[in-house]
Amino acid sequence: MQEFNMIAKTFKGLEEVLAGELVELGANNVQLERRAVSFTGDKALLYRANLCLRTASRVLVPIVTFRAKDADAVYEQAKQVDWSRYMTVQTGFQIDATVYSETFRHSKYVTYRVKDAIADWWMEKEHKRPNVRLTNPDLCINVHIAAEIVTISLDSSGDSLHKRGYRVANTEAPINEALAAGMLLMAGWKGETDFYDPMCGSGTLLIEAALIAQNIAPGIYRKGFGFEKWLDFDADLFEEIYNDDSRERAFAHRIYGSDASFYAVQAALKNIKEAGQQRCIEVKQIRLQEIKRDPEASPALVMMNPPYGERLAQDKDVLR
Repeated sequence: MQEFNMIAKTFKGLEEVLAGELVELGANNVQLERRAVSFTGDKALLYRANLCLRTASRVLVPIVTFRAKDADAVYEQAKQVDWSRYMTVQTGFQIDATVYSETFRHSKYVTYRVKDAIADWWMEKEHKRPNVRLTNPDLCINVHIAAEIVTISLDSSGDSLHKRGYRVANTEAPINEALAAGMLLMAGWKGETDFYDPMCGSGTLLIEAALIAQNIAPGIYRKGFGFEKWLDFDADLFEEIYNDDSRERAFAHRIYGSDASFYAVQAALKNIKEAGQQRCIEVKQIRLQEIKRDPEASPALVMMNPPYGERLAQDKDVLR
């Protein structure tokens, strides 16, 4: 299959972790970018990246890059794209713009001009205009501007990849799933010991630790990806990749979590059940100061996301 350029977005500070994930998946020409990693690969890698990357928020496929000094120039360049390669006039589309530039002050205006370019392109071709669809679009288009360099990409992910699909219950300040996975990977977690989170909240660190330990793809819980609505979507190829569990591994240790909040523990149990990880994760309600170490317990990696903001302010004992 033909290779093409892709960009995986992530959090600042997780670029090297994401690059390592991509190398492991077989990506080529991996390069660190600002809150992103660029790489090349084929359609199979595009599908696999969306399904398997733990620290990425989305995977973009650039279709054109150019220099522009104002939004009208962006319009003219966007109108030169052959949009029939990526959509039909019936395709409902959405545009998202990210701007890091002193020249372009208003990202929304850039969004409007790209939308106009696409609509006018179709008017000239078929005398019809496609519809912008903000909810459940058929095609997500990303516009990225750095100084005067503009890149228009197709968003292959749809919803952010941190939305795994297993979260059915929340606490007040749940940690982002991709960030949780990044913390674990930066700590060197591979499932070679026990794991303990004494402030587990809704269980995100516990679940991400279990998925990493067993090398389970985090995207298997999602309802879908943006690329599944693309004109060139290969359903057979994606089904083969989705059902391939050959990289999964056994986990011989245990994962423990606890929280002082009854409601947090209940939320964690619901999410753990949704992820199908009850076998290797145990959760109980206990205050941090009441936890006692078992001298006969196995070595464990301990990690937590302490409460802050509104949750922290509710605990007057902490604030004294």
